[in-house]
This record gives sequence, structure tokens and C-alpha cells, in this order.
Amino acid sequence: MTSREIKQKKELKLLLIAGRNHLSRGDLRSLIAFLENDESGFKITLEISEPSENPEILELHRIIAIPALIKLAPYPKQIFAGSSIFEQLKSWIPRWKQEGLVIASDLITKSIDIESPVQTQKELKLEDEVLFLRQENETLTDRIQSQERLLRMVAHELRTPLTAAGLAAQSQKLGQISMEKFQEVLKRRLEEIELLSKDLLEVGSTRWEALFNPQKIDLANISAEVILELEKLWLNRGIGINTDIPSDLPSVFADQRRIAQVLLNLIENALKYSNDGEKISITMLHKTSQWVEISVCDNGPGIPEEEQKRIFLDRVRLPQTSERTSGFGIGLSVCRRIVEVHGGRIWVVSEIGKGACFFFTLPVWQGTDKTEGTLTSGDV
Repeated sequence: MTSREIKQKKELKLLLIAGRNHLSRGDLRSLIAFLENDESGFKITLEISEPSENPEILELHRIIAIPALIKLAPYPKQIFAGSSIFEQLKSWIPRWKQEGLVIASDLITKSIDIESPVQTQKELKLEDEVLFLRQENETLTDRIQSQERLLRMVAHELRTPLTAAGLAAQSQKLGQISMEKFQEVLKRRLEEIELLSKDLLEVGSTRWEALFNPQKIDLANISAEVILELEKLWLNRGIGINTDIPSDLPSVFADQRRIAQVLLNLIENALKYSNDGEKISITMLHKTSQWVEISVCDNGPGIPEEEQKRIFLDRVRLPQTSERTSGFGIGLSVCRRIVEVHGGRIWVVSEIGKGACFFFTLPVWQGTDKTEGTLTSGDV
């Protein structure tokens, strides 16, 4: 009998679900390099799936957020997600080895009590079953929370057509618009409500990004419509709106209704926190060949630095503004989710007493003849 340790590698089948933007991250590049360099001690089969090309894979594995790494074999299936996938995997590899995924030599086997590994393996398998059930529970919890967020988003959007219809009725009553114009506005708003009702019906059976219809859109036209929509909020108070939108600003690839909702939320907030006679500004810049950057700035009370990330979370309203405005504090979280599904990001720059500037980015339209497409899946 030789004293040389003989090891037989066993297969470890992994599936990485990630968009192109995720694969450019340093942690995922390190993960892929680690698996390809045969450093784990397993015979690894790694498949990489792009969710925008295979959307059904998210439903198949009940994935709520990406990127996600799935251990398909050996059983039980395990799912790793978040920003520390690589670290999670490295912490589990030694445990998988203990479960018998790597068979040691006779020398190692004889040096261990015959009952001990059997008992240990049973315990580990039982713990894995518990872990699997816990992960299933977490997946179901995430799915319920995701559906609740979708419901809040759609419910929040209902404000827009309802408010517009109410303002149109008021204007018609005061003789500011004709009955024909009022009927036109009402018809358009009812059509919007019908679309939103369809979204509500789909919430229980669809993913977040499935509620979006991305296409080539003109941001200048959308911003003009939103400004007109909010005319009552700024014109009667003498608030000026300065716009800086280049005539050669490229079109973007986005859902028109959703982006109008983001602009409406940000401009409405800027107006709410501005005093009569002040000014707000709307700027759009072609920052790179890939992205357009939009900003909405006001001269309001400003936002404390420590609160500038928290305000994009669900149902967060700052103490210093909660008495000044109404609502449930979901507007900015809705904006964040809409922007992230488009692959962009949203942030705020502010100083107390010097107002706030909200920025977000959208992808430039890269197509030629095509007018519609699919968004990359985003974190929900």
C-alpha cells in the first residue's frame, strides 16, 4: 500500500446567472478565474446564462435577484446571490469536500474511525436539507416582497392620471379649457389607467422587468409633457423652470411611461420643496457614447449627507420633510427601481440649505431599424 494520497475529483456543476454589466465586476471576474484555474479541487462544469436572452431561467430556478450562482449538482441545489458570491462559494468548498465529494485514499480512510465519517456525513446532509428549506423560504419571502413592491409602484403611478384628470376638471369648470379639450384629456388619462390596471393583473404572475416595454424614446418630448402636466404646481406659485436639453441629445432605450413617472416624481418633489418665486432646473447631457445623464435640481432645504442613500429605500421619508408633504415615501424607491431595471443608476448631491440635485442615467439607443427590445434584468 502506498502512502501517497490519491484523490479522485468529483463533478461540481454550477450555473452563473448574470447580465453583461454584472460580468464586468471584479468579484465575478475573480470567481470565474478561480473556477477556470482548477483551484477548487473539483471537476467543475460552469455554465453562464444571460437572463435577457434566457428569461425563463429566472422562473425555473425561482431567482429574485441577479447575479446568482447555483449549485446544480450534486444535490441539494444551493443558490448564492448578492455582492459576496465568491466569498460564499469559497466558504462552502471545504464543507463539500467533507461531505465526500472528494474521495480520499485508503491511507486516509484507515486513519479515521469507521463510524465517524458515516455519522458526520449524515449530519451534514441533514444540515444541508435544513439549509435548502431555509433558502426556499427566503426565496418565497423575496417573491412576496417583490410583488408588494410592484403593487406599490403601480398604485403610486395611478396618482398621475387621476391628478391630471382632476386638474383638467377644475380648469374646465373655471373656463380655462374648453369641453372638447377636457374630454380629450380625460380620454387620454382613462387609457393610462386601463394600462395600469393591466399591470396590476400581471403583478402576481410576472417578474419586475416584464412590466416594462423599452423602445426608442425622446427625452425632450417626455420632459415637456411632464412639465405641462405639473403646470398648476409651478405656474400659480411663480416658480421658474430652466431646461438645458441639447438639440442633438440622442434618443434613449427605455420604457416611456416609466421614465415619465421618474421625471414626474423628481420634478414634483423639486416643486414641493421650492419656495414661491424660486427656480428649478432640468438638465440632460450625453455623458458617454453609452449613457445620457438627467438631473433635476432645486433650491430647497437640502438633504443631510447621512440620509442621501437611505431616501431611495422603500417607505423612507426624512423627518424634516415629513410634515411638509404627504404620501408614503415610496416615490424615490420607485424611481430607483425603474432606473435600475434600465441598467442605469440614480443618486443625489445635496447640502443643507443649498437645495438638492437628483441625477439618473439611461442607456443611449443603439439600434438602427429596430424599435423595440428587451431590458436587462435588474435587482428587485
